[in-house]
Amino acid sequence: MCPCCKPTGFSLIAMVVALVAAGGFAAFSDDQPKSDAKTVKSDPYPLDTCIVSGEKLGTMGKPVVKEYDGREVRFCCNGCVKQFEDKKAEMFKKIDEKIVAQQLPHYPLKNCVVMSEDELTPETAHGPVNYVYKNRLVRFCCGDCVADFNKNPAPFLKKIDEAVIKEQKPDYPLDVDVVTGDTLGDESIDRVYGVTLVRFANEDSVAKFNADPLTYTAKLREAWMSKHPDSNATPIDKSGKDPKNPQTGHDHG
Repeated sequence: MCPCCKPTGFSLIAMVVALVAAGGFAAFSDDQPKSDAKTVKSDPYPLDTCIVSGEKLGTMGKPVVKEYDGREVRFCCNGCVKQFEDKKAEMFKKIDEKIVAQQLPHYPLKNCVVMSEDELTPETAHGPVNYVYKNRLVRFCCGDCVADFNKNPAPFLKKIDEAVIKEQKPDYPLDVDVVTGDTLGDESIDRVYGVTLVRFANEDSVAKFNADPLTYTAKLREAWMSKHPDSNATPIDKSGKDPKNPQTGHDHG
């Protein structure tokens, strides 16, 4: 039982992908340019544990889903929400570390998404910077590019999505919708969550996936491992290796 639930008797929650914490930090101030939350919707919370209690999401019932400045966070119970909000910056830092560790091994770009001629190498004096935006990893050659990204994230995210789809679609392990089981055809919808391609038969399936990503992510992981049994990791692997001396930036909205 979640420790914070003992005095309250609350029960609830469930969701996506366990992992290890990532390396060093270079936090960005809250006065950075922010994008319009209506333009870029947050990915579902990509971790399978509550950041407050450490409890597995889903072991105590339906997840408690909250949104902070346009970014989704899930909790094991209502009792954890206030503890999160009392230390929101610290908690987001922990979430971001885990997201970086989760998504870094399959990040599709070798170069900065803003300065495309600049390679993402750990030896540079100012980077690379691992930045978490709306629950997904975005990598930059330096901190200056983060500000440029935040002015208009959509085209840069589209660039990452296109790279993920190009890399993963040929080996995608399912020929049916992971939610409904319907056959994927020419009109299928390709969506990228973090650094993972998920294919859907229609928009109704997208909505169902977003409501309960833990269930469908587990099915997709099993399919990847079944199709590629010799692979050491899948695009939705539970853990990742840290780069040498990474910097990590944070976006809370």
